[in-house]
Amino acid sequence: MLENYHIILASNSPRRHELLKGLELSFEVKTIKGLDESYPDTLKGEEIPLFLAKKKSSAYTALLQDNTMIITADTIVWHENKVLGKPKDRQMAIDMIHSMSGKTHKVFTGVCIKTKVKEVTFVAFSDVTFANLTDEEIKFYVDKYKPFDKAGAYGVQEWIGYIGVEHINGSFYNIMGLPVQRLYTELKKF
Repeated sequence: MLENYHIILASNSPRRHELLKGLELSFEVKTIKGLDESYPDTLKGEEIPLFLAKKKSSAYTALLQDNTMIITADTIVWHENKVLGKPKDRQMAIDMIHSMSGKTHKVFTGVCIKTKVKEVTFVAFSDVTFANLTDEEIKFYVDKYKPFDKAGAYGVQEWIGYIGVEHINGSFYNIMGLPVQRLYTELKKF
């Protein structure tokens, strides 16, 4: 359906690469090192990843040719009215997971699809309910899986997701970093 486009996934995330590949589309991965991922403090919840996806997209504008399509995305974990970003160290990862234990948090992914003549943006969200996790379970996960490159300090597709996620309302793949069903629906409209 998109044979006329040269699709670029502008993301370092191996999970996004894997998920987009699952749509059986031809694409290439390009990244720009050192992109600024700051956002205004006034933004809340779903506004943050949408802002960042659009900001990332604008950094790739120079790559746009007549037949080029750029896809950017950003995912955040939103818990107790704040962002749980990528943990800086072991203790921060433990603290993040502990704060979500026995509670429900939201995962928001903002996506921007951009060509020379059109830009489409959207946000997908999923509610994730964690079981009550023991300190030993949390430490085991952090020490074995080292989730320092993941928003909220966890990967739902890893051990913690198997033993810790009681309930999901929304897209599982959104929690991994790319709401592929919604992306597919938007791409069909192109």
